[in-house]
Amino acid sequence: METTSRAGAEGAPSTVTAEGVPATRRTVDGYLQASFPWYGLDEAFTGPRWLMQVGTAADGTVQHGSTGHGEEPVVRGDSGGEKQRFAVVVTVASSPVRRSGDGTGVLEATTVSSAAWLAGSGLLAYTWPSQLDHMLRDDWMDQQTETAFELADDLDGPAWSVLSLPVDGVPVPFHYRESEFGWVLAGSAPGGVHIGAYGRGMSAYGLGFSVVEDIATYV
Repeated sequence: METTSRAGAEGAPSTVTAEGVPATRRTVDGYLQASFPWYGLDEAFTGPRWLMQVGTAADGTVQHGSTGHGEEPVVRGDSGGEKQRFAVVVTVASSPVRRSGDGTGVLEATTVSSAAWLAGSGLLAYTWPSQLDHMLRDDWMDQQTETAFELADDLDGPAWSVLSLPVDGVPVPFHYRESEFGWVLAGSAPGGVHIGAYGRGMSAYGLGFSVVEDIATYV
């Protein structure tokens, strides 16, 4: 699979400040530096919207990022985590294999599988079984992360079905799968980016995606 580096995938559990805001969450500045449009849920969704974080290449170029909708997810083991309803939309810049801007290396191509991997790993960050202790949790995460990577590399496999959802009002086929932890989907937008999404407590079947006209509305 041609994809972004797993080391740079977002969605890993973060520390939380006294105000309940994830310490690793970035400001809108990173989003404004992107050369591609961001996607979120369309206007049919009327609930809370919030930023997560962006992923960058070694030269600082923004490659992907996420917008959140609904209740901000926390690790499943935390109080009330399993009751949360949220959907996160991952936007991934569509690009071929290319040299990095600083000339120090090669950036891998991004594909729909890239979006599927980022969405799958993002979901895992908030759904580890609460009965696991810290040591077992690390082993579980390693195993499940590898499984998510393999699934993203086999979008035509039996784990995935096809779900048609509107993107900027145009029906687009998405690769879709469900698990006990939530759902994951991935596809490509007409505007030249790849879209991944994951969530829990909100049905994916009624979702629609659209370009975010003003990313500052998510702050």
